[in-house]
Amino acid sequence: MYPTIPESYVKPQTPQPGPFPQHPAGLIPVVVGPPPVQPMPIRSQTPIPWTTGLCDCCDDCNNCCLGCICPCVVFGQIAEIVDKGSSSCATSGALYSLINCFMGMGCLYSCFYRSKMRAHFNLEESPCPDWIVHCCCESCALCQEYRELKNRGFDLEIGWQGNLEKQNSGITMPPSMAVPMHR
Repeated sequence: MYPTIPESYVKPQTPQPGPFPQHPAGLIPVVVGPPPVQPMPIRSQTPIPWTTGLCDCCDDCNNCCLGCICPCVVFGQIAEIVDKGSSSCATSGALYSLINCFMGMGCLYSCFYRSKMRAHFNLEESPCPDWIVHCCCESCALCQEYRELKNRGFDLEIGWQGNLEKQNSGITMPPSMAVPMHR
């Protein structure tokens, strides 16, 4: 009634080496079940480029002027956002000014925040290492960091708390049901 499978398909005539282990009876065991789970592919951790170049300061003239005249303010704004509000703009700016006035090495302090920001947003370390960028082009580096945060949707003038409130106010609530008026 049903066709039979020839024994040559089921039982090999001579044991042959192969990728499958030989079963004692000479049959190749068939495993039925779900396919083996493949590991998730590793996501590429390739850093992404900055949204603006180091020398694109004239893209935001107000920030460029403030970064050249009073870099402590720009640094304070950047530090407050990068620290997610754990330090205030005034505190970070004052500390930057003190380090710059007494040791002349504010660039090393601001370099730390550039590295922290790069790690958070997975940005390239370009055009050269962070410490060189800040030691040679402090104002340009601060302006680039400011523009990067601005391009990512932060309003640096209102600080971390202001950005949180702005983000939370963007959530729309369903309309409330109005009670009909009766005469």
